[in-house]
Amino acid sequence: MSDPYTEKPWPPSLWKATSTENFTSATLDGPCDAEVVIVGAGYTGLSTALHLAEKGISTVVLEAEQPGWGASGRNGGQVIPGLKHDPGELIRRLGALGEEVARFAGEAADVVFDLIQKYDIQCDPVRQGWIQSAPSESVLRLVRKRCEEWAQRGADVALLSKAEVEQRIGSGPSAGGWIDRRAGSVQPLAYAFGLARAARSKGARIFGQARVERLEKRDGQWYAHTCNGPTVKAPKVLIATNAYTDDIWPGLHKTILGAQSFLVATPPLRGDARRILQGGEVTSDSRRLLIYCRRDRDGRLVLGGRGPTRTPTDTSQWAHVEKALELMFPGLKGTDYEYRWQGRIAITADFMPHVHVPEPGLVIALGYNGRGVAMATAMGKLIASFLATEGNAQIAFPVTPIKTIPFHELQHFYMMAGIMWYRLLDAIS
Repeated sequence: MSDPYTEKPWPPSLWKATSTENFTSATLDGPCDAEVVIVGAGYTGLSTALHLAEKGISTVVLEAEQPGWGASGRNGGQVIPGLKHDPGELIRRLGALGEEVARFAGEAADVVFDLIQKYDIQCDPVRQGWIQSAPSESVLRLVRKRCEEWAQRGADVALLSKAEVEQRIGSGPSAGGWIDRRAGSVQPLAYAFGLARAARSKGARIFGQARVERLEKRDGQWYAHTCNGPTVKAPKVLIATNAYTDDIWPGLHKTILGAQSFLVATPPLRGDARRILQGGEVTSDSRRLLIYCRRDRDGRLVLGGRGPTRTPTDTSQWAHVEKALELMFPGLKGTDYEYRWQGRIAITADFMPHVHVPEPGLVIALGYNGRGVAMATAMGKLIASFLATEGNAQIAFPVTPIKTIPFHELQHFYMMAGIMWYRLLDAIS
């Protein structure tokens, strides 16, 4: 695409062009009440709304743009269970709760595919597994340990030889890897639209162009004041704005770094190139600067990776992703890319999702560190169970205080310094 990148009304992406689901949100034209008001219509907010609506709880979702407009409609569509930290590390960090968190994270992909089946979401679901390759013997030792930890917990995983990795991915040399068959892929924007449709079918009310500018609590009730004037009142609130978080709650946007994920899509693969990921798996490598790729339903190769932290202004700013694709798949060198797009993901300092309950009746969930399709969906189910209860119920996930990242205003320099450091570590691993 040669047109300058534009952010609104929709970013130009493969997913917007090919979604077979659609959703038109309602217009908030007056004040209303609910039992729960949700700020943000990405995967977290939509999954929470759906699971609350299934329980018969009156729910209103307020979205600044349209459902799926943010990272939920722009990501690579990989549905990967687990967190950045392996089960053993979670136990080391969290003690007895670590095993419960590992179980929750390990089942996250199941939540996605169960909802797709239950509500017949037309999002091109494929569940053929995730292959993580290792570029060196030293990294392969870490991959083996990861695979063994999940196998001990009954996960459908297996180690792959060097030859198996190269044959399945169709790319250049690696030292080996593993496959997690719990994983898969979806058309991410269609999935978001499908969640919204399902939530509305159960009674949730979803409003677009309804940015919440201020939350106020009076007499045990929360008031969500929107940019258009109408106010929604509810005793409980969920903030689910993730990487697009603004000043809605004091200090919240300073708890995450807003990294940019850049993606490109080739034309449908032809000839020998069709052997690339021909089994329908998704893949990413185990480098610190992650590169991930998959095929879409029409056979295009979609590849993404981290990039400059500022919003791009022209297509030359995807050059680093295009170079990575051509290094992985030399036969595609010189290809014409049909789509280029990007979106923000939320990175936390500890690489864990964050759940906060700063005041009674207010829950915040954000920070999926690139695992948002599965984790945000599962988190929505978890948060819905908590919001549906009364009294002293607990969330089966670490609830932490809001802690800002020091010198957050320098996040651009944080990210660029991190990218340079990780490039060095990847080169010597």
